[in-house]
Amino acid sequence: MHPLDALGNPTRREILRRLRYKPLSVQEIADGFPVSRPAISRHLSVLEATGLVDTTSVGTRNVYSVRVQGFQDVRAYLDEFWSVALARLEALDAT
Repeated sequence: MHPLDALGNPTRREILRRLRYKPLSVQEIADGFPVSRPAISRHLSVLEATGLVDTTSVGTRNVYSVRVQGFQDVRAYLDEFWSVALARLEALDAT
């Protein structure tokens, strides 16, 4: 799965918003979500599989953090998209 596919889910995007400030345990992430902790764990598995988050075991807890390098594919896609859009806009202005 491409990272953009993972980002298509609003729950996953909210998980990433929470993780951008500091690493959190599954329970800390799950607090305040209207879905179960196992559902959050499944979302975290998708984010980890696409390289957007890392996990570290701390005792009996898994702590998740944003993996900045995982966003390189997303950034490359958006940069390419933006470059094409700007070129088209410049072509329209030239006419």
